[in-house]
Amino acid sequence: MAASPLRFGAHVDQVDPIAEARARQAPLVQFFLGDPQSYDGPVVAYTGGAEALRDDAAAAGVDLYVHAPYLINVATTNNRIRIPSRKLLQQHVDAAASIGAKGLIVHGGHVNKSDDPEKGFDNWRKAIAATDLKLPLLIENTAGGDNAMARHLDRIGRVWEAISTAEGFEQVGFCLDTCHAHAGGIDLVGVVEAVRAITGRIDLVHCNDSRDDADSGADRHANLGAGRIDAELLAAVVREADAPVVLETPGGAAEHTADLAWLRERV
Repeated sequence: MAASPLRFGAHVDQVDPIAEARARQAPLVQFFLGDPQSYDGPVVAYTGGAEALRDDAAAAGVDLYVHAPYLINVATTNNRIRIPSRKLLQQHVDAAASIGAKGLIVHGGHVNKSDDPEKGFDNWRKAIAATDLKLPLLIENTAGGDNAMARHLDRIGRVWEAISTAEGFEQVGFCLDTCHAHAGGIDLVGVVEAVRAITGRIDLVHCNDSRDDADSGADRHANLGAGRIDAELLAAVVREADAPVVLETPGGAAEHTADLAWLRERV
């Protein structure tokens, strides 16, 4: 089988992403900037700071992607969460742009059980309008929660409809997570076509197997071929998406290298 033209990489430790990419023989990596469970703001841990990371990654031919903190929720009606989330999102946009990242990935968030979901969609619109998007912001589908903004296709469609009227919308893209789709109840058969019909684009794939059954709502990733997603279906999604791929599977360089080999063999 001919080598795939797709670019594959993995989520890695933030201290030296370039060394992590070399350890996996990967042309791209994703990482956090700082603590993903904190409102403290981004931190560039790389020796020499943001400028050095940007220049060294470019020289090494390594594409960088940044995953925003998990606790960002710009959809919520809770001001104590939404307002700090918007601030933190802007901080991470700025930091990711400063290292030359290709995109910033952020989860879709959710509203409370008693809330009208329409408020969440409109809060997404307001967040896009209020954020100075200096690089692509990639909204990622999520696995659980009945009031999630990006678990089900119809909700993703409502988010896109809302944000399409916001200034800066042209910088918004989509990150398709295979584990999240499977666990969230989205059929992986035809998922690429279905997402593109809504968003017009897929900018990144998080290729993860799932430890749990379809529509379980459980966000528990598994190494490729070791979970509950059909192997050929997983490979087909990656082929059809035709976008850069990031593994967020368990383990370090050795496990990721094995997963990358598994994927290349099938794609």
